[in-house]
Amino acid sequence: METSADTPGDPGHRRLLHVDCDAFFVQVARLEDPEGAGREELLIVGGSPSGRGVVTSASYGVRRYGVRSGMPTGQALKLCPDAAVVGVPREAISRRSKAVRRALEDLSPVVQAASVDEFYLDLTGMDRLLAGETLLESADRIRLAVLEGTEVSVSIGGATQKLVAKLATNFAKPAGVHVVPPGEEAEFMRRFELADIPGVGPALAGALREKGLVRVDDAREVGEEWLETWFGPSRGRWLHRIVRGVDPGRVNPREPRKSISSERTFFEDLDADEDLERRLMELACSVGRTLRKSELRTRTVTVKLRDSDFTTRQASRTVGEPIESDAALFRLARELLVELRRRRRRPARLLGVGATNLEALEEDVRQLGLFGEEHGVETERDRKVARAVDDLNKRFGDGSVVPARVVKPR
Repeated sequence: METSADTPGDPGHRRLLHVDCDAFFVQVARLEDPEGAGREELLIVGGSPSGRGVVTSASYGVRRYGVRSGMPTGQALKLCPDAAVVGVPREAISRRSKAVRRALEDLSPVVQAASVDEFYLDLTGMDRLLAGETLLESADRIRLAVLEGTEVSVSIGGATQKLVAKLATNFAKPAGVHVVPPGEEAEFMRRFELADIPGVGPALAGALREKGLVRVDDAREVGEEWLETWFGPSRGRWLHRIVRGVDPGRVNPREPRKSISSERTFFEDLDADEDLERRLMELACSVGRTLRKSELRTRTVTVKLRDSDFTTRQASRTVGEPIESDAALFRLARELLVELRRRRRRPARLLGVGATNLEALEEDVRQLGLFGEEHGVETERDRKVARAVDDLNKRFGDGSVVPARVVKPR
């Protein structure tokens, strides 16, 4: 456990924590099957023992061999042949994630779920309640309480800024705590490369490298006006702040989802258009159900395709009016899939559908279940059918009603 401490009861600083469940999918697999996966030190979650699929999570023992999340399972098994491979326990993941969140909500007044295994806490203003407890002490107490209440081990980073707290968690793993004291945020950031910063994706990291900017220190030598000129006003200002450890983002328990997606890795590569379109419909229906359950609509649909040689491609389309129905999602996704296959036709090992540019469904739309007039790729009938199918599946069980296209012919 990190031994540095913040000043107790200092009202001038935010007290933020980032909670990360250690190798969460591995933990859940072991907890759900203690006599099987629970006995395996070298464990891969995701894919199949035959090598198909992609690694979702790997135990710390397997990571020592160079195995990482997102790696093809076949490649992971070449690096660590003795590893056991198990599937993703999806229902258990959701159940355990909710249990961790409930435990955190009992310990902090403000909790934001960033993903199924990541949470932000804001303890600002709780000084009297915590009787002068330092942020380090609070974090360790919360870590132990979550472990006792849920059996899930977590690591916690603490700071006055959200992004700094998230980066601090990397120094707490596994099952530890690391707090960056107030006033030391800028110095803490100096140890990182720019590509390590959340929000700096491969494209931006490449653009930064072209300007000779690799480490945080490199970017700190550049004036804000140059960063804005090179990377745009918004991104330039963000970079100028973040390399100095300044992140004004707040912990928002009601922060809306930014994307919804569903993807599948096939046990055997698929090449027939009919087979791929059947799977595409399944994925579109999954995304549509989640959209409607979350009372959201989308303007942008993306199709992701991974070929048999592991080349990954994707295409997107943005529409003028937001959509929510399975039929409209499938129509857009099918056009994108056809275009991707036209450019490069290879057997596919993975297919995915994603929705971004999300908008909340307005109250009058929720009550009526329709928009009034037809528009774009979605019709009133599409929406009414989708909502009716949701109601039937809720009444009779998931999968009771499915599109005829997804039913594989005998």
